[in-house]
Amino acid sequence: MAIKLDNSQTDLPVLKPFNYSPAGQPGDLQFSRWLAEVPPHGFIGLLLLACLWPVIAAAQSNFTTTQAFEALWRWMPFLLTKGFLLNVVVSFLTMLIGTIAGILLGLGQISPINWLRRSCWFITQLFRNSPWLVLLFIVMLAFPFEIQIGDTIIPIPDWMKAVFGLSLPIMANIAEVVRGGVQSVSTGQWEAAESLAYTRQQTLWMIILPQCFKRMIPPWMNWYAILTMATPLISLLGVEEIITLSRQAMESEDNHPELLMPFFGFSLVIFFIYCYPIARLTMKLEKRFNVKG
Repeated sequence: MAIKLDNSQTDLPVLKPFNYSPAGQPGDLQFSRWLAEVPPHGFIGLLLLACLWPVIAAAQSNFTTTQAFEALWRWMPFLLTKGFLLNVVVSFLTMLIGTIAGILLGLGQISPINWLRRSCWFITQLFRNSPWLVLLFIVMLAFPFEIQIGDTIIPIPDWMKAVFGLSLPIMANIAEVVRGGVQSVSTGQWEAAESLAYTRQQTLWMIILPQCFKRMIPPWMNWYAILTMATPLISLLGVEEIITLSRQAMESEDNHPELLMPFFGFSLVIFFIYCYPIARLTMKLEKRFNVKG
């Protein structure tokens, strides 16, 4: 006797299939999703709650919270124009260099030349799985402080070394974005181009890349937001960006404990104001271009 099972409705737990999404796919936007889901009012409330700490500390000190915020107000133009502006410049230059190198490295991973494909894969995995701070220290110590060409001496500032150091992991991650974007295009596109006697180069530049370009924009913006949030790492190398200048400003104000929350809280607010719209725009572009992870 055959028994017919009705699986349309059940109150038993169902094990859902595992959804594997390898790194480098066009829908790899975890950071932007997390940042975009943070409500602005919740962030402001958390910041105001954190500001209660200097109020408690003021009970044991002659330096009041009002004086701490007055000191921040005096230093604010300096922190913005000399500090955070450098963070933005470093992020722009790093993203530019990392994108150009990442495109070449990503295309190398899909090359039919075996040694080139393996070499690009090894370089990508090496820098994708290396700590950013370690790479910064290696570049800072390996690069010379100046280059002499004939009688001309060209100094290399620390912030430029930081750009090169941050470009290495960005290059590797953009390479994965490019590789994932190209491989997300249906193989039927390659076969159709081959049937029309297109060369591989013509197929790549005229058919494949125009289709996957829109798919690569959201993860590219996602990595720019991650990079911008990572630029304070260069303060550990002595680069005078917003965190380094905040410490110097607090030292000039006699290092009162009440200064910590206003100054570092200001840095937190500035980074949030800058990166939050990028995360929101990334999510809009993902929906517009119908990029699915």
